[in-house]
Amino acid sequence: MSGELEQIADLLRQRNAVDERIAAVIGRPMTAGHLGEWIAARVFHVELEQSAVAAAIDGRFTTGPLQGRTVNVKWYLKRENLLDITESAVLDYYLVFTGPTSVAASSRGGTRPWTIAAVYLFDAQRLLDELRARGVKTGTATSVRAAQWESAEIFPRAGNGLLRMEPEQARILRLFAPPEGSVH
Repeated sequence: MSGELEQIADLLRQRNAVDERIAAVIGRPMTAGHLGEWIAARVFHVELEQSAVAAAIDGRFTTGPLQGRTVNVKWYLKRENLLDITESAVLDYYLVFTGPTSVAASSRGGTRPWTIAAVYLFDAQRLLDELRARGVKTGTATSVRAAQWESAEIFPRAGNGLLRMEPEQARILRLFAPPEGSVH
C-alpha cells in the first residue's frame, strides 16, 4: 500500500510542477476555468474582467459581430450535456470548451484529459428561456438537451451562425484536440 501512496505522491509532485509552469504563463492558478478563460481571450478576442471572481461574466468580446457582448467561459473536460447556468441579466453568451462527448456515468477507471474536442456558443438569455419553458431547474449542472448543444456548436462543426471560426482559430483549437481514436 505505501508503494502506491509513494507513487501517487511522486506523480502529484510532477503534476504540480507542470501546473506551476502553466500558471506562470497564464498569470492565474492552473484550473479549467482560468485556463479556459486564457484560451478564450487569445482565440476569441475576449477581454477578461480584471477580477477572476466577477459575478456572472468572465469578459467581453472585443471584435466581430459580438463586440462588446459579455461572455461566461466554461471548460468541461467531457461533454456530458450539463452546463452551470446563471440567471444574471448582464450575461449575453456562454462560450463552452468541452472534451469528448460522454454520458454521465461512473468515473471509475476513466480519465478526464485536458483536451478541447468542441466549442459551443450559447445565447444565455435564449437558453435560459428555453430551459424555463421546459421547467428545467437551473444552476449548477443544468441538463441541456443534445440538440441545443449541437445547434450551439462553433467548432469543429459550424452549427451556430452567431460566430464564424477563422481558419487560424480552428488551427489553434486543434492543438488541444484529443488524440484520434482515444477513448476516455
